[in-house]
Amino acid sequence: MAKITKDTIIGDILDIAPQTAPAFLAIGMHCLGCPSSRGETVEQACMVHGVDVTALLEKLNSMID
Repeated sequence: MAKITKDTIIGDILDIAPQTAPAFLAIGMHCLGCPSSRGETVEQACMVHGVDVTALLEKLNSMID
């Protein structure tokens, strides 16, 4: 995976880099397997959960380096 952006679909991230799941769980995304959460972009998830998208992107990208 090249780089995760705010437009990357969470399901795609989890399929390619399952080690990122704890980062999503830490922001309150506890139903990572449900269709709606897997179809959201990183930006949409951050808006719903009140999380800074830039901070989450830094964390996710550091987990895949």
